[in-house]
Amino acid sequence: MKISGSISEILNRKPTDVWTVGPNDTVFEAIKLMAERNIGAVPVVDGGAVAGILSERDYTRKIVLCGKSSKTTAVSEIMSSPVRTVGPDESIDSCMQIITAKRCRHLPVVRDGKLVGMISIGDLVNWTISAQSAALDQMENYIMGGYAA
Repeated sequence: MKISGSISEILNRKPTDVWTVGPNDTVFEAIKLMAERNIGAVPVVDGGAVAGILSERDYTRKIVLCGKSSKTTAVSEIMSSPVRTVGPDESIDSCMQIITAKRCRHLPVVRDGKLVGMISIGDLVNWTISAQSAALDQMENYIMGGYAA
């Protein structure tokens, strides 16, 4: 069963706040923000453009395992870059393929060069489950004769 939809449909269901950090912020500041906001990754924005992304995975692999200090290391030193972004009109199916192929968990959403949102693999899975459930309900109603043609 193929369920269609666009990223804008997911963004419309999410809060509009997108938390970001700058490349010169310390990793400690970024991790503190992520903990306060209960998010697993944060886009790194420089001059209004997405310069990279910092995830919990970046922190554990590039700070903790390397014995660096999060209080003295700049985000730009460990962020993942370049980062793959998507537009609001990108299909949900396409984004699932990107996340699977790139083995990442978050995709910044950009419109006209500006960050407008962030989607996670959880957002994509939840949307897919909801869409499949709605499609199954429609099929069941049709079979039971409750669907208006």
